[in-house]
Amino acid sequence: MTTSACGCEPAGPVAGPDESASWWRNGAVLIPVFSGLTLLLGVILEWLANGPGAETAAAWLFWTALLLGASQFVPGAVRGLLVRGRLSIGLLMTISAAGAVGLGFIEEAAALAFLYSIVEALEDRAMDKARSGLRALLALIPSSATVLGATGGTRTVPVESLERGDVLRLVAGERLATDGIVRVGQSSLDVSAITGESIPVEVGPGDAVLAGSINTSGVLEVEATAAGTDNSLTTVVELVEQAQTEKGERARIADRLARPLVPGVLILAALVALIGSIFGDSGLWIERALVVLVAASPCALAISVPITVVSAIGAASKFGVIIKSGAAFERMGYLRHVAVDKTGTLTRNQPTFTQVLTTGNAAQDEVLSWAAALETHSTHPLAAAITAAATEVPAASAVTESAGAGIAGLIDGAHIAVGSPRWLDPGPLADHVHAMEARGITVVVVHRDDHPVGAIGVRDELRPEAGEAMTSLASRGMGVTMLTGDNARTADALAVEAGITDVRAELRPQDKAQAIAELRADGRGPVAMIGDGVNDAPALASADIGIAMGATGSDAAVESADVAFTGDDLRLIPRAIDHARRGRRVINQNIILSLAIIIVLLPLAITGILGLAAVVLVHEVAEVFVILNGLRAARTRQLERPSSPRTADRDDSRHMHAGTAPSLTVLSR
Repeated sequence: MTTSACGCEPAGPVAGPDESASWWRNGAVLIPVFSGLTLLLGVILEWLANGPGAETAAAWLFWTALLLGASQFVPGAVRGLLVRGRLSIGLLMTISAAGAVGLGFIEEAAALAFLYSIVEALEDRAMDKARSGLRALLALIPSSATVLGATGGTRTVPVESLERGDVLRLVAGERLATDGIVRVGQSSLDVSAITGESIPVEVGPGDAVLAGSINTSGVLEVEATAAGTDNSLTTVVELVEQAQTEKGERARIADRLARPLVPGVLILAALVALIGSIFGDSGLWIERALVVLVAASPCALAISVPITVVSAIGAASKFGVIIKSGAAFERMGYLRHVAVDKTGTLTRNQPTFTQVLTTGNAAQDEVLSWAAALETHSTHPLAAAITAAATEVPAASAVTESAGAGIAGLIDGAHIAVGSPRWLDPGPLADHVHAMEARGITVVVVHRDDHPVGAIGVRDELRPEAGEAMTSLASRGMGVTMLTGDNARTADALAVEAGITDVRAELRPQDKAQAIAELRADGRGPVAMIGDGVNDAPALASADIGIAMGATGSDAAVESADVAFTGDDLRLIPRAIDHARRGRRVINQNIILSLAIIIVLLPLAITGILGLAAVVLVHEVAEVFVILNGLRAARTRQLERPSSPRTADRDDSRHMHAGTAPSLTVLSR
């Protein structure tokens, strides 16, 4: 049993598990339809009536239409009143229909019951439609997968039994059953249904791949990084379904307006009936009081925001933007400034080793090996580049990592520390470190027993679409700031290539959160923070909107964020903002229209200019319009990728893609 946004519970079943079932199989739609058909037959028979038999038949048809329509909202309204003491909009309709029957207006009561029940059915149907696209994501996960055995053989297993570490064999045309890392083979994957990317993505050994991706060519061996029932797709569905149950600020405003309206309307109708009966014809004013009940019903207001939010959140999930709550969706529509993390967000998150310097107290290979031994315990993007460059990786113990600073541990009895030059003194290598940073190279310093022994340079290139994304934000009137834990010279070098002018560098995680507060205090409007690492979590949590790049990224980042992107295309940022702004406009339109209907109809009902049938028709037609307008928030456009970034990563790993954009902010370790 579901409860509609208008506050009444349908007596019959509404769309169940198969929310996309045809309307003629849905009792919640069929019953109002039959109510309308019998009402129409009654009206036709009444027009053609030329005897008492025809009038009696027409009356029976009206009663049938009334009972059919009322069955969809009266039981729920009465149950809500008796069980929860709730004064719902359905209760207003119930009182109005009962009053009309008491005054002998059977035809008008039948029309009210039919129109209200059909609008309720359309509302439920609209909500189902808004949710069906999201739940269809689960259909992207196949029911079984081919797993490679230890001896090289294969076996087919149910998806539910897949565990982390299983190696899956994926041939051309198959969907991937869970998230994983490509171990063997090269191919291109169709991920359009997951991230909205229309161009297949090239993948090879070491690349992360998402559940639901379709292998378009070749054969891949993929090591599962998530269980079959707990992967990125199931997480997406869980997050968005959770979001659809959480109301945004506009929804709360609509609720606050609608909640007192119900008892207010009852009081107003009672006053109209009482005062009118004292000074005039009691029958006439009781009739007008019933019309007032219908005219002032806030049903359209109650449904105006939820239908829009649910439609918009469901649509956003289809192009790779997961919005965790209605409140977050609405706040996105008011964003005026964006702070962007550097490593893994603005850059490709595939750092490349460039060079190693030593103080003369150790060989280059030794410095690199010591650093790699510690970095194998780190999840920071720079760690992978250092580990991959080392030829030997000794064992390390007592390893501890300080987010935003570095990592330390014991190797062969010596205390080794690897980290930012802001954390570890580069000593005699200071000038060389500064020169490397001026060229946009990120440097980590290596200490042995608290003395500098070397420095390692790593370069992380900008994403190919970074310039275009920043330019798009500027064209929308957005300010952008780059917040990074990296040194100012490296940050400035990358910022110039991305077209970023507002850079705040050498920040610790807590400094990033403070920077967000300062941006907000500077009057730059609601501020969003975009990041993907553990060190971004404080800033993500403190921003008006926290956006995690990649729903498969850091758990801390995803949990701290209000929005998560399933893909890594930076152009999702302006696209998501456009989507939220459009949804905000639709919400405002619906609220204004819903209030205008009440304001216009009330005096017409009190003065008797419009009767019950006319008010019912106008009111319910307006509600249908609000529903249809809310569904417009589900419209999206296709996003074209510039070129496969992963292919570009392999072919042009040494080239930066420059762009132009206004002020931006970046954060990193």
